[in-house]
Amino acid sequence: MDTLLIILNVAVLVGLIGVLVWMQKKHVSFTKRVFTGLLLGIVFGVILQLAYTPDSEILSDSMSWFSLVGSGYVRLLQMIVIPLIMVSIIMAILNLNGRQNLGKISGSILLVLLLTTAIAAAIGITSALGFGLTAQGMPVGDVEEQRGVLLQEKLGDVEGKPLPTQLLEFIPTNPFEDMTGARQSSTLAVVVFSAFVGVGALGFMRKNPKQGEVFQNVMSAVYGVVMRIVTLILRLTPYGILALITKMVATTSGQDILNLFKFVLASYAALIAMFIVHLVILAIGGLNPVQYVKKIIPTLTFAFTSRSSAATIPLNIDTQTRKLGVSSGIANLSASFGATIGQNGCAGIYPAMLAVMIAPTVGINPLDWQFILTLIAVVTISSLGVAGVGGGATFAALIVLSTMNLPVALAGLLISIEPLIDMGRTALNVSGSMVSGVISSRVLKEHDAEVYNQDVAELEPAEAS
Repeated sequence: MDTLLIILNVAVLVGLIGVLVWMQKKHVSFTKRVFTGLLLGIVFGVILQLAYTPDSEILSDSMSWFSLVGSGYVRLLQMIVIPLIMVSIIMAILNLNGRQNLGKISGSILLVLLLTTAIAAAIGITSALGFGLTAQGMPVGDVEEQRGVLLQEKLGDVEGKPLPTQLLEFIPTNPFEDMTGARQSSTLAVVVFSAFVGVGALGFMRKNPKQGEVFQNVMSAVYGVVMRIVTLILRLTPYGILALITKMVATTSGQDILNLFKFVLASYAALIAMFIVHLVILAIGGLNPVQYVKKIIPTLTFAFTSRSSAATIPLNIDTQTRKLGVSSGIANLSASFGATIGQNGCAGIYPAMLAVMIAPTVGINPLDWQFILTLIAVVTISSLGVAGVGGGATFAALIVLSTMNLPVALAGLLISIEPLIDMGRTALNVSGSMVSGVISSRVLKEHDAEVYNQDVAELEPAEAS
């Protein structure tokens, strides 16, 4: 009987995938298919949650099959991230032609990321205070206590690495090892290595024009092949979102959400407020924020369901270059930096909210201005050392709480709703990286306003090659 139910669940998912395939054949727009996948997944997930208990083996086995589609899609994106970053940054540097200094581009992107993270920290503090959040009296179960113990153990790794040491890890000692993603800082290490290759190639081309032309032609061909692979993978986005959101909804406990509803509400209020700040920044920069929202929806939808800023890099770059008018070099750097540095959601809002909640448990007044200003500064600086890996928000919280001399174990209280909050945090992270790319391209006069202001031309990813 159990096997039949598992087969039935998988058959329903296959049927829903069939609906999306039919929509593609009917040339329904990419954005509409993404939203259809999202809505179908939510409905199917709710049905599964009502039909089975959270610890049901049938549900667990069904999710294993669903992961072939959802996690499989995420793994395909992760597969292409490193090759995409490498060839895109090298080609972008080769095409600079003296128009912009690489240092200016990187500095501008980092400045926007850090400033928005400081604003995000302030918003997180305001939201926590406004909703009256405190760690005192929160529901504590065995799972939360175990998570608190694990966080306390993990603290040793964080405390042993001051910020300069963490920044030093961005410089690769073995770039080939970093190409495998072996370290937490591998993505940024590959960015640094690729930049050196690009700068070195520029100097080589000046001294050896003929050989340099051969190198540029080879890199151009490799770039074309990689972009074609990206295009093929992005076609699968609606199917990946369908499976990912189904699994998320089906396995999220409704009771846990109700128990911590106040924190969920405060978190999303802060995330939405920070997203509005992103739109205000664009408006100040002379850009139409409505156009921005229309064009980034598919990318943010995937970030929301996948909970992975790193896996969203290909979609992020594609959206910036094809829809927002950002040059390839700036788009690649902002997407790569934004996945590991200055994450507005994970490294900005979340640690700030936790610090405000935990402060009263050790006799600190969270309304004290000295505490607030110190917290904003610590959050902003600490965001430089947060690696873009799973659990990045927890890592950021550990750094901030330990620096502020606050007990880290209390962060385990929120483990039951962590996935639900992480979805919104990741989407905000990705939006922040795209805003840094758009604003930097605007400031450096590399922005194509005509592309940005174009009507949403519902281009399929296959047409973006």
